[in-house]
Amino acid sequence: MIRVGDSHGKGRGIFALRSIASGATIEEAPVVIVPEGEVAHVDATVLGDYYFLWGEDEKQAAVLLGLCSLCNHSYRPNARFVLHPDRNTIQFVALREISEGEEVTANYNGDPESRAPVWFVAVE
Repeated sequence: MIRVGDSHGKGRGIFALRSIASGATIEEAPVVIVPEGEVAHVDATVLGDYYFLWGEDEKQAAVLLGLCSLCNHSYRPNARFVLHPDRNTIQFVALREISEGEEVTANYNGDPESRAPVWFVAVE
């Protein structure tokens, strides 16, 4: 359904291999949970930009093991992510139909409508 490819100005990204229907699960992948006391160590590595806040108090981190871990940020996303702590997974769901070859993007603020600044330079 998806593949890794070059995203102009963003490095690698995720692209649809075929049309993806609105509401369809693009991927649900497992995560590795990083305990609160170890998150600072992850922040000191290249993985510091790739984890999701995790737990009720968001003091843990979750490193996604699927292809969508390379999904780029957008303030006009075509997908959203859903945390599933009960299953230790993160699910990416299409917000609208995604065309074959189109890049899959998500708003890393969590809310697809959010325009809050992110912790990196956002390239649209």
